Amino acid sequence: MANYHKSPEAVSRLSPEQYEVTQHNATERPFRNAYWDSKEAGLYVDIVSGEPLFTSLDKFDSGCGWPSFTKPVEAENVIEKNDSSHGMRRTEVRSRGGDSHLGHVFPDGPRESGGLRYCINSASLRFIPADRLESEGYGSYRQLFEAKAEGAKK
Repeated sequence: MANYHKSPEAVSRLSPEQYEVTQHNATERPFRNAYWDSKEAGLYVDIVSGEPLFTSLDKFDSGCGWPSFTKPVEAENVIEKNDSSHGMRRTEVRSRGGDSHLGHVFPDGPRESGGLRYCINSASLRFIPADRLESEGYGSYRQLFEAKAEGAKK
């Protein structure tokens, strides 16, 4: 397993919005972010550390305006914290290695997939298309997409 962590260099490359979201727990605008309606096959990794977080295989249209996933691709890369900011009780999700604010998890996801909705800011993610997993150093995740393609052929 690779060693994913936050570095000053990675943080310095963030756009102002990426910085505010990942480092200061901000929230980007719904329906005006990079991945809310993306249907392309691939892997979503932490914009700061590169650690694998979610795949398009677990992405669904929740209608909320942010990318929504039923589960992380690597549960150990996503940590949950109680969040009582803004007068609400929510569960914040952060990346373990990058300590990036990702978004929140809610218990209103698809029942048939476990009932969770990971509502994630696009600004905290970098998307790696399935056909570039090898060249980007995430080749071990190709099998997930190949298995899906094989299942679709049957």
